[in-house]
Amino acid sequence: MKNVNFAVIGCGLMGREFASVSMRWLHLLGDLPRPVILAACDLNDDNLNWFRQVPDTKYFYHDYQEMLRNPEIEAVYCAVPHHLHAKVYCDVIRSGKHLIGEKPFGMDLAAMEQIEAAMAENPNVFVRCASEFPFYPAVQQMVKWYEEGKFGQIIEAKFTIKHSSDMDLKKPINWKRMKAANGEYGCMGDLGIHTQHLPFRLGFVPKTVSAYLANIAKERPDQDGNMVPCETWDNAMVMCGTTNAAGDVFPMQLEMKRMAPGCTNTVEYEIYGLNMSAKFTSDDPNAIRYTQAVGREQAWARLVIGQRTQFPVITGSIFEFGFSDSLLQMFAAFVSELRGLPCAFGCFRPDEAKLSHRLLTAALESHTQRRIVEL
Repeated sequence: MKNVNFAVIGCGLMGREFASVSMRWLHLLGDLPRPVILAACDLNDDNLNWFRQVPDTKYFYHDYQEMLRNPEIEAVYCAVPHHLHAKVYCDVIRSGKHLIGEKPFGMDLAAMEQIEAAMAENPNVFVRCASEFPFYPAVQQMVKWYEEGKFGQIIEAKFTIKHSSDMDLKKPINWKRMKAANGEYGCMGDLGIHTQHLPFRLGFVPKTVSAYLANIAKERPDQDGNMVPCETWDNAMVMCGTTNAAGDVFPMQLEMKRMAPGCTNTVEYEIYGLNMSAKFTSDDPNAIRYTQAVGREQAWARLVIGQRTQFPVITGSIFEFGFSDSLLQMFAAFVSELRGLPCAFGCFRPDEAKLSHRLLTAALESHTQRRIVEL
């Protein structure tokens, strides 16, 4: 298959991860088109210069508009602060380049609707949002069980992501603590889709929202050591009254935390059903836990999944799966869908991102007004 010529806008942490994925493409079995990173764009020269070691990268830009005029570029991976999403994503789409953009796909609902309008004007442009955790093989096993009806009637579900880096109160403030760059969502904007990709794809539809938001660290030092206000939410707990295609009605809890003692970047997915329950944690990434009936009781069992990935890899199935492997699987899904190849579980879609914005907007309203909000 013809490779996909990419540019990266925003050459920080996740841009570099994508470059690593591109250079690891031989890790995949089969004949998937490779994302070839021809161009890099960033205002920071240190970030930009890092890409000079990437063998495929031959164009370097400070101005992304100039980059978009490069006819060799077919697709763009964009990782920029939230307040830039609407402008940059719309410009990418209107240039005719395919797009995989970072979360939350617009700083707020109005920004998402601007991106949606650009997509409507350019229906031939393929657009997706980055979300890697559902590509863990253990999570894909949970998907398979759900699609096979193994859970039966759903009792409840919980989807969580927990950071702890912000437990350090001396950590300097960054743009994610500023409303002008991050938006009103706070932690929900940057982390929310990690909790929503799996349930939305399974058809879990939130109908009501009740939220509690916490701004725990109200000040942090700036680059000069002066204490300045932290304007955004650190932690969020959102309870949703939810339905699925089978007509089950159940509570779904979403937790997004930047201050979670004892965690680094811990993701937890839990689905409880009358026939079977299952739960996954990235603290035990190689396995999934599920219930087995023992007479009238249920016992938790642990099943090791290993490297049984959606897109087969050269690694033996007995070996552990990790975060960089999930990124490889996510970008394999993106180029597969882009080229019309089979893809059983794809990247987060724009319609799902729109639902995420509606949910997070309702969460802000719920917290402010101290009430349950209907979607």
